[in-house]
Amino acid sequence: MGSLRLTSSSMSHGRAVALMVLCTLLWSIAGVVVRHLDSARSFEVTFWRSAFNALALGIALHWMRGPALWRNLRSSPWPVWVSGACWTVMFTAFMVAVTLTTVANVLITMALGPLITALFSRIFLNHRLAWRTWAAIGVAGAGIAWMFGQGASGGSVLGTVVALAVPIAAAINWTVLQHVNHGDDAAQDMLPSVLIGAVASSLLTLPLAYPFQASLHDVGWLALLGVVQLAIPCLLVVRLSRVLPAPELSLLGLLEVIFGVLWAWWFAGEAPGPTALTGGALVIGALVANELMALREPRPREA
Repeated sequence: MGSLRLTSSSMSHGRAVALMVLCTLLWSIAGVVVRHLDSARSFEVTFWRSAFNALALGIALHWMRGPALWRNLRSSPWPVWVSGACWTVMFTAFMVAVTLTTVANVLITMALGPLITALFSRIFLNHRLAWRTWAAIGVAGAGIAWMFGQGASGGSVLGTVVALAVPIAAAINWTVLQHVNHGDDAAQDMLPSVLIGAVASSLLTLPLAYPFQASLHDVGWLALLGVVQLAIPCLLVVRLSRVLPAPELSLLGLLEVIFGVLWAWWFAGEAPGPTALTGGALVIGALVANELMALREPRPREA
């Protein structure tokens, strides 16, 4: 947790990128772990993961902030609560989507995050978008439309719809974090927003999780997800938002797609279907082309 105390002035860009890659690696294990559960399903999976996440975050933030954490939480400004709502959607929608469709469909749908983040940065932060980004948005949108149109079952389509909530919430979250970290209130502590999201997600899914069916084996795996797959990387990424701009955070997050599909393929036997491969190729190809063209453009100043 020592690295969480680092500020933008004490962390190099290269180290921030390396830590973001680590975050995506930890995030990517969720799909394959869910495939190895015995009896826990849907909202119960989400509840246990969010509950253990909230417990780990509460302990970590109390250690980092002391009793003042709880006194200041209720009086936190609007960015903390908006970010907390985004974390709630991200924590909840991802796990529900994974139980409704394949890991590949969920992760490829989440790959729209960088483009949505770029759009929100343009709308809310007045960041200009290059023509290549608009073209990438169109191609990636076609990829997602193909996945919808060729969905094998209602559950698959529903899972993709639910999964769309994740990149939208993530884009709002990264935009809010960048607004805070580069605005007049740059000193605002945004770490409690992750705790708010975890608590809200567990409370919202608790009534829907009954009757509990998870075995001790399941609870153990979900505890691992709550702590290792959520609490640690989510606290890290809030800190990294002080160093990396929102579009870069979102683009690096695409590594979760690659890692997650590979884990599900290798360790759960969930080979990506032709629909996921075709739609995913359009989405990932658009993003890669967008970034390759961006690297060739002159940069007058650092973001």
